[in-house]
Amino acid sequence: MSESKASKIVLAVLQGDDYNSVVNVLNQAGFFATLLHSSGGFLKRRSVTVIIGVDAARLNEVLAILKERAGQRKEEIYQSYNPPGSGQLPIYCAVVPCGGVTAFILDIQSIEKY
Repeated sequence: MSESKASKIVLAVLQGDDYNSVVNVLNQAGFFATLLHSSGGFLKRRSVTVIIGVDAARLNEVLAILKERAGQRKEEIYQSYNPPGSGQLPIYCAVVPCGGVTAFILDIQSIEKY
């Protein structure tokens, strides 16, 4: 039985497209993460829950990485369609919100590794 120094656990739910960048940067900063693939929310899109054990002194560092790499942002999307009878292919652009992370921060009583 061994006990870890981690005193917080972060459960970060983010879009499936964002997790690779998040985990890479977390690993480069010395954090390790466990991934749970899921889906949910209003649009039932693919999401990933990243579980990170962290010492309380480094919690803000983890949260900054999550915000930078998976925080809300806006993207331009381009769509073309053929209106009935027009014979043309108009293209339109929309700016839509995407990304976003929800982080649950929990206190850890103890960690046991066997």
